[in-house]
Amino acid sequence: MSKSQYVFTDSQYVKELERLQAIEQVFDLASRKRIQATGITVDWRCLEVGAGAGSVAQWMAAVVGENGKVVAVDLDTRFVANIQLPNVEVLEADIRHLSLENRSFDLVHARYVLIHIPDFQVALARMLDLLKPGGWIVIEEPDFSAARAITGEERACDSVNRVNRAILQMFADRNMDYALGVKLPATFQTLGLRQLSVENDVPLSNGGSGIATVMKMSTVQLAEKYIATGEATQDDIEQYCLFSEDRNAWAIYYATVGVTAQTAAS
Repeated sequence: MSKSQYVFTDSQYVKELERLQAIEQVFDLASRKRIQATGITVDWRCLEVGAGAGSVAQWMAAVVGENGKVVAVDLDTRFVANIQLPNVEVLEADIRHLSLENRSFDLVHARYVLIHIPDFQVALARMLDLLKPGGWIVIEEPDFSAARAITGEERACDSVNRVNRAILQMFADRNMDYALGVKLPATFQTLGLRQLSVENDVPLSNGGSGIATVMKMSTVQLAEKYIATGEATQDDIEQYCLFSEDRNAWAIYYATVGVTAQTAAS
């Protein structure tokens, strides 16, 4: 995935940092629980793919301790470049082409990364190649096909559903799968992995909630791309934002599918 493929590449620094930090506030707890389920402990070597604003990488660094190691990889490392921890290494690279000689990891984690990569199978294969025998992989990806307005003002609900169609079209136009998350378990099955565990979080959220706020921030930043699909207008964008602030309006903004599995022992 080149930077030009990533939909948030053109986002302003402050707005994108705020969006990434909002994602961390909403989703880090669930990510930590999934990672903890692998048995992560001191001395482990971990790879964080798509480091974002760095919260998960820093949390893992605290868990693995001074003799452990966390490598944080991202196409854009501007939000993690200032991490000053002796057991964290930050690399600006594309996971599909990442060359790490003599490195085998106990754990690889990625959240909301593969959905942005048309040939996500290549990225997933590379992550698995970097695991040692018996190593763990934790992948969390969205399923936007679950998105829909539930209750709210009729005009706003219609606009929310049009924006949702624009999101689906934007991904389709880029040869990306907007429902990737829900298809991950079947993908993992074909790879012969062990200890497969699947969670499907489909929160029903009202306006002002964490996920509604995250989606509002994303919609503001990606408004031009959504409008360019022909599925939504500027008025729809504005109505979507108002809906996401209305505490009496409820929607499923998207689902998150978390898949955890272990490679075969040697």
